[in-house]
Amino acid sequence: MAAPCRRMASRPLSLFLSCFNRTAVVKTGFRPVCSTSVCQTTLQTKIVTERASSPWTLMAAVCLQRLPVISAELSPIEKEFRHMMQQIEQEKSLLSDHELRLLEDAERMSRKQALDYNSDEDDDHRDQEIVLAQDLEDSWDQKLKSFQPAPRVRADVDKDVTSVERCLENLLILLAQQQVGSEKLWLLPQTQWQEGETLRQTAERALASLPAAGFKATFLGNAPCGVYKYKLPKALRTESSVGTKVFFFKAFLSDSGPPAASNSSFVWVKKSELQRYLKPAYMMKVDRFIVDQ
Repeated sequence: MAAPCRRMASRPLSLFLSCFNRTAVVKTGFRPVCSTSVCQTTLQTKIVTERASSPWTLMAAVCLQRLPVISAELSPIEKEFRHMMQQIEQEKSLLSDHELRLLEDAERMSRKQALDYNSDEDDDHRDQEIVLAQDLEDSWDQKLKSFQPAPRVRADVDKDVTSVERCLENLLILLAQQQVGSEKLWLLPQTQWQEGETLRQTAERALASLPAAGFKATFLGNAPCGVYKYKLPKALRTESSVGTKVFFFKAFLSDSGPPAASNSSFVWVKKSELQRYLKPAYMMKVDRFIVDQ
């Protein structure tokens, strides 16, 4: 009994207390506790402080797209494939009711000409006018000739970049002319983020702030689809302002509102026309998340 006590007495007091503390934690199951509300409050305060002290100006932009209204023109290989599939479908299909009626009418007319016709077959139709299937086809052909479909290409409308009804077979993107520094640039509609709102709310506000637009859009999610950042010229940089970060959100047009005036500050352009309006560096970022059919 004296030997174990002597060994314990020879150990440093700090080591003895540390062993005691670890043993107590294991036996009792206690562990340091952090209040959830206190942790969340601390985290939110840290985020707000970082945002307030960030040298980057945050902005949100909306990539508003008008989907194609009509189908696109078929390429030569697509036309050949369509013709082949129609031919295969016709060869493997059964005769329709109209085609069967054409055969019955032809057989009846041949029997009439051969004087092998029984007039009792028409007893049920004596009080009605007999209309042959061929007569129906002739009337349908006349209606088809009088029908004029709407033109696919409208030169007067397609040249008007302010019209949302131009180029109905293409995907269109909305661009707005906005003041950036000392010059006006064509950009996706954007505005600066404000404290207390999400970036998506900022993008919605950017769309609603367009003058006399009245666009209604369906946003695709709450996460941005791209980001573009640029630094200010060295002469304009300060410790609290280094540059701007623009977060892009995608949306589809659901209602275009009233027609735009000819001098509107926004245009509807195809993806192939973006390079005429956008700066190369900005264009490179935007081109990544626009998928043209």
